[in-house]
Amino acid sequence: MGRQASRRAFLGRVGLGAAGLGVAAGAAHAIEPIVRKGPPKLKLGVCAYSYRQLLTRKEDPMTLEGFLEKAAELDFDGVELTSYYFKDTSAEFLRRIRAKALQLGLEVAGSAVGNNFCLPAGPARDKQIENLKKWVDHSEILGAPIIRIFAGGKQKGQTDADAHKVLVETIEECCAYAGEHKVFLALENHGGPTATAEGTLKILRDVKNPWFGANLDTGNFRSADPYAEIAAVAPYAITTHVKVEMSAAGQKAGPADFPRIVKILREAGYRGYLSIEYEAKEDPLTALPRHVKAIREAMKEA
Repeated sequence: MGRQASRRAFLGRVGLGAAGLGVAAGAAHAIEPIVRKGPPKLKLGVCAYSYRQLLTRKEDPMTLEGFLEKAAELDFDGVELTSYYFKDTSAEFLRRIRAKALQLGLEVAGSAVGNNFCLPAGPARDKQIENLKKWVDHSEILGAPIIRIFAGGKQKGQTDADAHKVLVETIEECCAYAGEHKVFLALENHGGPTATAEGTLKILRDVKNPWFGANLDTGNFRSADPYAEIAAVAPYAITTHVKVEMSAAGQKAGPADFPRIVKILREAGYRGYLSIEYEAKEDPLTALPRHVKAIREAMKEA
């Protein structure tokens, strides 16, 4: 059995395995889509990042416990716990957060780190890898099965080929460690090498590890047709961020078409979290309830 076939079989066994949906032009040579068990299934989550202004304000900041309570109040299924907002990463505190989520009826859908894996070999790259491995350990305690990662950006003097090579090597090293702890790494389309579906799929194709997949972010493609790019990456997604606004090339940001996004995910056979990552200008305390209602309606109708 080849490496890609082994990956598909493995992901199917652990339940992350989408029927073979074709992808957009330019991505035809990407890895096979994830083979998933059962019909499409979407769960609604929320990223701690959505409340970043409240979590980081100087006076009376929202705590992570407060974020969990707000998520429960809005009846989310789960939460993505962004690493930026943990002032304490002791095992005791992580277990307390996990217990709090359980008591509120929330799943810990995943965690998220900020990183640059295009850095050449050296102390700076080592620090990036060390931080990711720490968050694998933290995620295991939290019960978070997936960590959102970034590719990063090409460094001064690097060729595209050099950046890609070190990026793939670094992700593979981190995936090897993550796999030992039964934690998946999910690459977000987030500018740089992942600014397009084609670039994102090139990385997904070249990283040879079954503990790796895509974190599809619906608001981060900026081509003339971002929905086509969403459709191209959807079959490879193991988790998804949904933005309330999107912007095609040369156009101002406008409301995201939630029914269309849900339809794309279902056609890809997606089974997993659709986690709101709110970035619009309105206060999330007033805006999110409205967007949550709209997304839930889209999930019912599609």
